[in-house]
Amino acid sequence: MVQEDGRSPLVGARVVVTGGAGFLGRAVVARLRDRGVMDIVVPRKCDYDLTQESDAARLYRDARPEVVLHLAAEVGGIGANQANPGRYFFANMAMSLHMIEHARLNKLQKFVQVGTICAYPKHTPVPFREDDLWNGYPEETNAPYGIAKKSAMVMLDGYRRQYGLRSAYLLPVNLYGPWDNFDPATSHVIPALIRKCLEAAQRGAPFIECWGTGSASREFLYVDDAAEGIVRAAERLEEPMPVNLGTGNEITIRELVAHIARGCGFFGEIRWDPTKPDGQPRRCVDASRARELLGWSAQTDLAEGLRRTIAWFTAQRDGARAQAGSS
Repeated sequence: MVQEDGRSPLVGARVVVTGGAGFLGRAVVARLRDRGVMDIVVPRKCDYDLTQESDAARLYRDARPEVVLHLAAEVGGIGANQANPGRYFFANMAMSLHMIEHARLNKLQKFVQVGTICAYPKHTPVPFREDDLWNGYPEETNAPYGIAKKSAMVMLDGYRRQYGLRSAYLLPVNLYGPWDNFDPATSHVIPALIRKCLEAAQRGAPFIECWGTGSASREFLYVDDAAEGIVRAAERLEEPMPVNLGTGNEITIRELVAHIARGCGFFGEIRWDPTKPDGQPRRCVDASRARELLGWSAQTDLAEGLRRTIAWFTAQRDGARAQAGSS
């Protein structure tokens, strides 16, 4: 819990943030530093392949953490999930397996696991409540990833009951924001659409094509809001009951595409390819547990978050072009 003087209980602790150089990790590290947490270790994949137990063990030896925030994941959009079901299950399961086991062996004070909304059953009643997490099989295209992440929660629960390992488990909805992955082969829906619309606008293209029918709905959480929830969980939670992080607002993909197209200055036709999958029909969570346990709620609405994300990507793209032109 937060101390009486208002300081974070993480101040003075050595904190390892796996995936700390990535999209979500950057925001989490910034939040920790805002709290006065300065002893932060961010392992890089080139130095520690956490799918290998020997590397996970070496990370604990080298970093000597007291708290671990495990954000590292291998993940992508629908197409990437379809192309890599075996790899995504193995990589995500192996990383959590090794990191949690060596947390036990090293008598870690706290382990925070970031899960995924993909762990919920395909036809979960909306809004998703944490008690529904086991009431069915996940949507098929991302089930291997979702089940691997959900298995980590089971492991943490067992380790809490048998070994006393304190932990937290969070289920953020689809994230977006600056530093996201904008690679069209592996990106999620918002960065993929931003890039597609900006490039179409620049070319003067008469249309863009989008996967599915556009009828599926999603809920999106700005990355800085997710980071705040994760840090609060590290400060306040002691056991791995699932906790949703979301806004409670959903939007259809069709509406989302129209909104992003306008924000990117693309006013051509939007064509839909119904031969491609829509993914899970609806996603929207009940975040009341996060409000009750963490005092947390999302602060950034979708319109403002998209504006910031489009502006960031545009600036990055323009900066790269200017640098290339001067070389």
